[in-house]
Amino acid sequence: MVLQIQPPTQPEVIYPDSDGQPVANNTIQFGWIVEIKQNIEWLFADDPNVFVAGDLFWYPVEGRNKIVNAPDVMVVLGRPKGDRLCYQQWKEEGVAPQVVFEILSPSNTQTEMDKKLLFYDRYGVEEYYIYDPDRNNLRGWLRSEDGLDVIPQMEDWVSPRLKIRFAPSSEGLQLYRPEGERFLTYTEISRNAEQERQRAEQERQRAELAEQARRDAIPRLLQMNLSIEQIAQALGLSVEEVRTLAQE
Repeated sequence: MVLQIQPPTQPEVIYPDSDGQPVANNTIQFGWIVEIKQNIEWLFADDPNVFVAGDLFWYPVEGRNKIVNAPDVMVVLGRPKGDRLCYQQWKEEGVAPQVVFEILSPSNTQTEMDKKLLFYDRYGVEEYYIYDPDRNNLRGWLRSEDGLDVIPQMEDWVSPRLKIRFAPSSEGLQLYRPEGERFLTYTEISRNAEQERQRAEQERQRAELAEQARRDAIPRLLQMNLSIEQIAQALGLSVEEVRTLAQE
């Protein structure tokens, strides 16, 4: 009898979704990460195939869980929105994040950032931006035939993929949407939403008061012997509406 020796099974590769490190080292860095991520999500809110993530592990190579990075913000055009524990590129039709942002903190070393640049260059990032809020320093790289090349002038630079404009100044970095509106902080977005809600409520109340005023005017105008047609013309209503309201 010949025994069939089964080859040993390959152990399952685990792709961790956390390294136990904080998302940001300080409130300034975290604020920038949130602002960029939220505004880009807002920019592509109506496109179901743009995935935006912050501090999400990206594994570009199947079976190689040591090859990983977690960009502060990454944008993947062509992949559906939705929650992910990590971004496993081979499960995403091989699509690499096209745009990556890193916000520096005092703990970041030059060696660390050099490794990140090498990683993003090697695994297909098309646009890479680093902002140092402490030094108010913005740098960028754009992919060419030879890999990621430094963008020599970042002032008024427009992202080829996102169409957002970078406007560094002595007062700090400003980012602008394609239509020219400035990126807003979470507080500004919330404040604007509340103001819009209040305006909508005030408009609703004004409409209700105007409607009630028209209702109240109909009996008085009828007592003045105006015809239904004359009342409708005076109040900007249809004849049918006046008849209905007069019967209530």
